[in-house]
Amino acid sequence: MPALRVHPDNPRYFADASGRAVYLTGSHHWDSLVDNAERPGGFDFPAYLDRLTAWGHNFIRLWVVEAWLGEVSTLPYERVGSRFDLDRFNPEYFARLRQRVALAGERGFYVSVMLFNGWSIHDKGEGNPWDRHPFNRRNNVNGIDGDPNARGEGSDLHTLRVPAATRLQEAYVEEVVRTVGDFDHVLWEISNESQGESHAWQVHLVLHLNTIDGGRHPVGMTYAFPGGRNADLFAGPADWVSPGNKGGWRRSPPPADGRKVVLVDTDHLWGIGGGRDWVWKTFLRGHHPIYMDPLDNDPDREGARRAMGDTLRLSRRIDLAASVPDARDYALVNRTPGNEEVLTWTPRGKVKLDLREIAGPLTAEWLDPRTGASVDGGLVEGGARRKLRAPFEGEAVLLLRAVSATRSA
Repeated sequence: MPALRVHPDNPRYFADASGRAVYLTGSHHWDSLVDNAERPGGFDFPAYLDRLTAWGHNFIRLWVVEAWLGEVSTLPYERVGSRFDLDRFNPEYFARLRQRVALAGERGFYVSVMLFNGWSIHDKGEGNPWDRHPFNRRNNVNGIDGDPNARGEGSDLHTLRVPAATRLQEAYVEEVVRTVGDFDHVLWEISNESQGESHAWQVHLVLHLNTIDGGRHPVGMTYAFPGGRNADLFAGPADWVSPGNKGGWRRSPPPADGRKVVLVDTDHLWGIGGGRDWVWKTFLRGHHPIYMDPLDNDPDREGARRAMGDTLRLSRRIDLAASVPDARDYALVNRTPGNEEVLTWTPRGKVKLDLREIAGPLTAEWLDPRTGASVDGGLVEGGARRKLRAPFEGEAVLLLRAVSATRSA
């Protein structure tokens, strides 16, 4: 799988080494790297990839935790008795990291490697993890105190207030790059939901990563919680971002403007939430929907999982690099003369399209998002405004393609 870079002509997407625009979508789960004692039985990573393959996904977010989750947790540092030595990396942890990244790549998945986790340093409503963190001065042999003001939590750790801790964090990032930075299918994520005041620390680590990795892999910043601002993400140095829910990202995502590649993650919108309609809206607004997934049998989540696979298949059938979101509708439009394409979703099976700028006929194909079945819609003439109706009731997806584009596909 070729390494990704921001597409030079359509920066809403990544491009692979061939220049092909790449759309990312998929489910991710908390236990994908570090086993959680609260969910006993271990995490079957190959079976997880099997499920995502069956759904047609191409992306996972590989989660980390910084504080141990019971005796079974494997963390990046070696233990000396009951404490950690922050100058010695745990080979078991990094072997597991490499093994899982390698296996995901063999199965055709791009992998976002998370580096830090804001839920591991202070209480966000599910208990205080600080007593279990290696940078708590009681838990390491190095004299590192990630809580110099004795507040009983580790918020300072995800800032630049503790230089000795920052140097150790930089060394850990360097070890991660040595471990999996040779894989082309890797993306970096600085941290999951560190607090708002972490912004400068995250920017520092983005720049550090770009230096040691040579800009080879895209670097992402995701929504800060609490106290995050989407504006900080879009103004920052990251290649890709994941916004929070303010600004309509749950109900009606704004059209992508190309400032960043946007991986819209349900984790930062609901925690767990979002259905099939959200996936289609997000895709057709020029973004990349990814899903925080408990991997249960909930029918709404099953619809979202199938929709991610359907959107990925359609993204590969259109000229994605030439497609931009329509400002009014849920639609991607390619206006290249002679190769025009319109891909749109409607909740009620009816669409109104302005085809005045498209000369000649277009083939029509209707997709039922509930079943994945497609129906030939015949030919639609361009050159006018058209009202079209699906041959079935309820929500529908419509793909229009200029006849010349269809023949060259």
